[in-house]
Amino acid sequence: MTAIDFFAWLVLIVIVVSAVWLFIALAKLPGKIARERGHPQAEAINAAGWLGLLLTVGVVWALALIWALMEPVGQPHAAASTPSAVEALKARIESLEARLEAAGRADR
Repeated sequence: MTAIDFFAWLVLIVIVVSAVWLFIALAKLPGKIARERGHPQAEAINAAGWLGLLLTVGVVWALALIWALMEPVGQPHAAASTPSAVEALKARIESLEARLEAAGRADR
């Protein structure tokens, strides 16, 4: 084997290792994004990312990526879940109900 043969093998090995690394990095991406964003279904998104890239040639992987970037429906916002924010909202609702009741009495 000549030097050019060794160089060709080296290039081939580097290409194969790079392709495997890129595949693994892409498969882990939806799960990594979901965990960083605190998504409640992060493990399911991770599984969908891996299976989507392995079995569906990227179709389900793209959906898993979108799923990871979406904010879960029905999740309270962090600011609205603190006790002081909840108490402030209750007080505001009570004042609005009182104003509505007073306006209803004034119309009679």
